[in-house]
Amino acid sequence: MKSTSLAICKKVFCTKYILFIIFIISVSQYKAQTITVTGTNWTVSVPTITEAGSNYAGLYESATNQAILAVSVPLLLGNAKVSVHYEANPTWHNSLVLSAKRTSNGTTVCALCSITGGTAYQTVTLTDIELFRIQAVLALAAYTGINIQFQLSGVSVTIPATSYQSRIVFTVSGI
Repeated sequence: MKSTSLAICKKVFCTKYILFIIFIISVSQYKAQTITVTGTNWTVSVPTITEAGSNYAGLYESATNQAILAVSVPLLLGNAKVSVHYEANPTWHNSLVLSAKRTSNGTTVCALCSITGGTAYQTVTLTDIELFRIQAVLALAAYTGINIQFQLSGVSVTIPATSYQSRIVFTVSGI
């Protein structure tokens, strides 16, 4: 009789253990945040210099909705930050400076959620910098239509004439 009760106890323990693992997996999946980026490539039109001794304007801005983000932050995560960095694609000159800013809050159905920061240009670097934050309060914070504008500065005749390209990468993470 002892072996039967021990087997039943093992089965109960095993069942509880499996249910616990399933719960942990489901909660971790529920905590996943997502980000989707849409928009078009931005090609800066730099005017031709026609007089000796002249330089470029040096500052160029994209459309206010050059990139459009959709971000979801689950309630269990609470707060998230959206970060940005650039990758040379394939070449970039160190004198050129990319900046980004958020030009709209987008839309959400979450009444108590908030989006803060990122409304002033921030220099985009090779490593992630925080662009803005989203706070989820008692609900899933799902924002769509968050507009991002870019700025290019440092354009000069002292930079070798060629085509420079970079890729902007957005990341969402819990804080």
